[in-house]
Amino acid sequence: MDVSTPIGIVLALAAIFVSMIMDGGNPASLLAPSSMLLVLVGTIGVSIAGVRLKDISQIVGGLKSAMMSKVQAPDESIAEMVRFAEIARREGVLALEAASRDIQDQFLKKGIQLAIDGIDGERIQELLESDIESMKVRHGVGAKFFKDMGGFAPTIGILGTVMGLIHVLANLSNPGTLGPAISGAFTATLWGVMTANVIWLPIENKLKRASGLEVRTKMLMMDGILAIQAGGSPRLIEQQLLTYLAPKERDALAAAKDASKKKAA
Repeated sequence: MDVSTPIGIVLALAAIFVSMIMDGGNPASLLAPSSMLLVLVGTIGVSIAGVRLKDISQIVGGLKSAMMSKVQAPDESIAEMVRFAEIARREGVLALEAASRDIQDQFLKKGIQLAIDGIDGERIQELLESDIESMKVRHGVGAKFFKDMGGFAPTIGILGTVMGLIHVLANLSNPGTLGPAISGAFTATLWGVMTANVIWLPIENKLKRASGLEVRTKMLMMDGILAIQAGGSPRLIEQQLLTYLAPKERDALAAAKDASKKKAA
């Protein structure tokens, strides 16, 4: 599980409440049930209004996947593709049939099977690229949903503040209640801005980042599959796939391989 998002959200909320205490404020004054209900439920409601009902399960699944699942590291994918390339070079592409049975990633399994079936490289690329584009569209639904929530929340908060001020203006005859009433009215705006910038927009960014990493991994796999299908040498395929890594990552991988060789010797 990638805990960076909940950690970041908790850290941001802690900074808000601690800074309020340092200024002499009382964080309990922000816990206004009516404002929280309006902003949270209202934001979710108007965001749901902009999608199809069947998209909801997809959004929940995408959020769960981004938070809970672990994307295979690029160096692990490279090692796996090099292993397949060595089998194909040594025993032929058809020998990958047995190796493909243990593949968990359905995208990789599909690509390897297409290569085993002797499908033309251009056709394999078209099919795999279509899968990647479909995945990007699915991921985009969830990211857009939370982006919409980030846009709607401040507006819903302002709506709550206006409602509160209307109530204040209707009770001007009682000056003793004006201060608390005005303060309560502005908590809606605070919750709208706070949830947008501390919760919804960070989740949108997390979904985009998770999608980008998965796209990179699948592009790496596709290039490896096409290179294997074309009969490329394992060393050449490895060098080609290493371009997906940052220079520091390549250096770290090379150092790890050297250390492994020395240990084996």
